[in-house]
Amino acid sequence: MKTNAPRSHQLVERARAPGPAATAVVYPCSAPALAGALEAAAAGLILPLLVGPREQIIRLAGESQLDISGCVIENAADAHASARRAAEMACAGDAAMLMKGSLHTDELMTVVVARDAGLRTDRRVSHVFVMDVPGHDRLLLLSDAAVNIAPNLEAKRHITLNAIDVAHALGIALPHVAVLSAVENVNPAIPSSEHAAALREMADNGRITGAIVDGPLAFDNMFSAEAARIKGISSPVSGATDIMVMPGLEAGNILYKSLVYVSGAVAAGVVMGARVPVILTSRADSAHSRIASAAVACLVARARALRD
Repeated sequence: MKTNAPRSHQLVERARAPGPAATAVVYPCSAPALAGALEAAAAGLILPLLVGPREQIIRLAGESQLDISGCVIENAADAHASARRAAEMACAGDAAMLMKGSLHTDELMTVVVARDAGLRTDRRVSHVFVMDVPGHDRLLLLSDAAVNIAPNLEAKRHITLNAIDVAHALGIALPHVAVLSAVENVNPAIPSSEHAAALREMADNGRITGAIVDGPLAFDNMFSAEAARIKGISSPVSGATDIMVMPGLEAGNILYKSLVYVSGAVAAGVVMGARVPVILTSRADSAHSRIASAAVACLVARARALRD
């Protein structure tokens, strides 16, 4: 799909400027997974450390005519062992990021959140999409559409904080956060509206910092200041939203795919909440989406290194 995505191209340029980040590519044992890592390396974003069965990776590269001569291969017997070894590399400081290869997402994330793997923090892990939507005047961050299925209020606080961290890494100093629901007023029959009001209160009392948070907001009055004006809604984030906190995974997944397939948006995704960012890509992603995901993770990793 052709798309006009100038802001995501700018992110790639910014991310590659300091040089590539060492990245543990976990179990790159399919042609798309291996090619995706090599694309990010060719873009100057990552230094790929291929973690998986050595002979299988070498054979796959030969069969797929992919040049891995400049790559380090860290031998691991299977998918689970690859994920465990990648976690060890990240904990030791040998890898600044993880990139999912051809193992199932659940296999990778089970290791990332395991108490004994060393990657857990006090944050819940969550996924953040950075959406470059043609015709829109800013990047839109969307969370969560891939990890947390039906998050409770405390999980949504973590989702919001993780998304704010991504926004800061992208250079958005004070992101505007819209907590979405189907309505603009609190309705006890719609739990997401109650969650939205509670998150706004958390921002008011300092449990969520670094952003302006408002909700509940429906998509129309979040996206359009004019729609909000017509409905008599006064919100500091209407028409100026940087982050959309979704009611749940179903709504988030439908919205992000609608933006990609209907609007031609580029979606760059990263998992936050662990000690290092995790790049999750899909076989259906465009090459530019995969590269943009690596760029976002690079910016997050470097922002974290500066902060720490």
